[in-house]
Amino acid sequence: MKTIENLNRSEPGWLAELQLGFSRCGDRTRLTQRMHRGPLNVQRPFYPEQDVCHVYVLHPPGGIVGGDRLQIDIDVGKKARALLTTPGAGKFYRSDFLHAHQVVTMQVEDQAVLEWLPQETIIYQGARVMSHVNLGLTNNAGFIGWEILAFGRPAAAEGFDHGEALLNWCITHNKKPLYIEKMLFDTAAYKARWGLHTASVCGTMFVHPATGTHLQTIRDHIGHTPQRGVTLLDNLLICRASADKTGVVRSFFENVRGLLREDIVHNRDYRPRIWAT
Repeated sequence: MKTIENLNRSEPGWLAELQLGFSRCGDRTRLTQRMHRGPLNVQRPFYPEQDVCHVYVLHPPGGIVGGDRLQIDIDVGKKARALLTTPGAGKFYRSDFLHAHQVVTMQVEDQAVLEWLPQETIIYQGARVMSHVNLGLTNNAGFIGWEILAFGRPAAAEGFDHGEALLNWCITHNKKPLYIEKMLFDTAAYKARWGLHTASVCGTMFVHPATGTHLQTIRDHIGHTPQRGVTLLDNLLICRASADKTGVVRSFFENVRGLLREDIVHNRDYRPRIWAT
C-alpha cells in the first residue's frame, strides 16, 4: 500500500492520512485505533443504536485540489459494527495540471459489518481526479456502501466540458477478487449516449452478503423507473443510478439500504442525523 511516508513530500498539495480500527468490546463496538496526519480526522464516536459505532469523517479544508493526496484506512474487527459518513459533500476543485489522489482501503473481518456512506462527491469542471477504493471482505463480513458523483455545478450553469475522473473499485472476498472496475469519466463519457448522456449525477452501491431474494426486492422497488439498475454477482448486490439531481440518486440508495439493512446489519433502518442538517 502506498502510504503517506512513500509519497513525494516535495510535491505541492496536502498530504493527509487517517487510520481507524474498530473492535468488539462486550456489547458494543469501540474505536480502538485512531491515527491521523494532516487535514483528516473524525469526530468523537457516538451510539444512537447502542451497539453500532457511528463516526463522521472530517476534512477541514472542505475540498481537494490538484496535488492533494488523501488516504483513509479502515479496519473492522471480528463481530464489530461501524457506520461511517461525512458531514457534507466532498469536493474536487479545478486543476490545470496535477491530479488529486484519494485512496480508501477497508478491511471487514468475519461477522463484522461496515456501512461506508459518504455524502456525494462534487467534481468541478476542470478537475483531475484519481480515486481508488479497496474493500476486503472475510467469510460472512457484511458491507453496505456507495459512491455518488456529481459532475459540474448545474445550479451555477456549469457543466463538465473539460476534466477527468479515473475511478477504481477493487472488492475481494477471502483475498480472492470478487469485483474489479475501472471507470474513466471525461468530457466524452459525460456527453455520450453510452455514458452519462449529460446526466450530472451517477452512483454505485454495494451490499454484501446478498441473495436472490434481495435482488428481487430491489427489482420490485425499481419497477419501471428509468436510469436505475441492479444485479447480483455471487453474493454481491450492485445498484446503479443516474439523474440530474443528487437527491434523486441519494434517495434511491437510502431506500435500498432501508429495505436490506435489517438483514445485513441486523438493525432496523437508521439514517444518520447529520444527513438532515
